Amino acid sequence: MLSDHNTSRNSQAFAVACQREGIESLFGMEITTAEEFHVLAAFDTLAQAEQMTDAIYATLPKRVNQPLIFGDQFVVNADDEIEEQEWHLLSAPTALTIQEIDKQVHSLNGLLIACHINRHVFSVFSQLGGLSGTEGFDAVELSRQARKIDWTPRILGLPILRSSDAHNLATIGSIWNEAEMEAFTIQELKTALKENRVINI
Repeated sequence: MLSDHNTSRNSQAFAVACQREGIESLFGMEITTAEEFHVLAAFDTLAQAEQMTDAIYATLPKRVNQPLIFGDQFVVNADDEIEEQEWHLLSAPTALTIQEIDKQVHSLNGLLIACHINRHVFSVFSQLGGLSGTEGFDAVELSRQARKIDWTPRILGLPILRSSDAHNLATIGSIWNEAEMEAFTIQELKTALKENRVINI
């Protein structure tokens, strides 16, 4: 799964690349809520991810990204060729609260995960101090620096996913999850999480 900040516009290229290699794929985006923490929304189809992108774009600040200040935001094709620059300021938070994002993601049959809850910025713990149980999360994510034993008592029994939280090639795959599923779908992943069949490696 590929998950850019506040957009899924590169998922089309990702889908083509996966199809070429015979790899199944899911489609995601890492959304910055109005409360300014990150959540991962994951979907079965491009259409669902694109619909979520439309909802996010409608609630982003009406500011044009300035590449010299905030960096380039390229939309690419499956051959890694730049198609265009994305003008929306993707580093900004949306105007959607976590409850509104929960409603939208689950109406599209998606999965909602609290991102890198151990981080000191852009996590639900850094922004809100903890979980209330009303956020609608299907799971929480711990990045590679965190110890699971330290966080288990604080997450209200939610399943834990581990990730490298990679922002460069060198750290991709430094930690991951494995699960036996009959199909590579969001529903199967939800079931595996609920039945505690996801193993953190």
